[in-house]
Amino acid sequence: MQEQIKLVASRIRELREISRVSSAQMAQDLHLTEGQYLGYESGQVDIPVGILHQVAQRLRVELTTLLTGQEPHAHTFAVTRAGQGISVDRSKDYRYLGLAHTFIHKRAEPFLVTVQPGTTQPNSHPGQEFHYVLEGTLRVTIGQHDVVLEPGDSLYFDSSVPHNLAALHDRPVRLLAVIV
Repeated sequence: MQEQIKLVASRIRELREISRVSSAQMAQDLHLTEGQYLGYESGQVDIPVGILHQVAQRLRVELTTLLTGQEPHAHTFAVTRAGQGISVDRSKDYRYLGLAHTFIHKRAEPFLVTVQPGTTQPNSHPGQEFHYVLEGTLRVTIGQHDVVLEPGDSLYFDSSVPHNLAALHDRPVRLLAVIV
């Protein structure tokens, strides 16, 4: 997992330098301090998927390119078979499975997310998110608000507001998350 984070960070740094964007400018564009951004780019700090999505947009590349080093190629449609998405295992708390990694020029990033029981760290990033719970009970804290979601419930929110997810009842939660 740590090796994957370092590979992604290295790709980000290389693409940023090729694009002739300073780390200070990138941090400003992402609404981060330069120190926060450099922590991500060094591979020392886990990069939230929402931040990865924003980095990809800023550098005008696909998220798949940052994650795998390969360019997506599908233009008309992309099928992702069960369990065959691109795995984005960044931390023990969350497991992301990218569901549209072969489609080029996406306007949103859909993921199948598994949230493990326990405490997760809040994060924020520009954009919006949509969550649809498939299994388990999920508590989403957005700013000062707690929302509990059961299977079939959905939530759409401003992801620039600090938020975190918690699986309740000591069971993992599976949800469809779309980052816009």
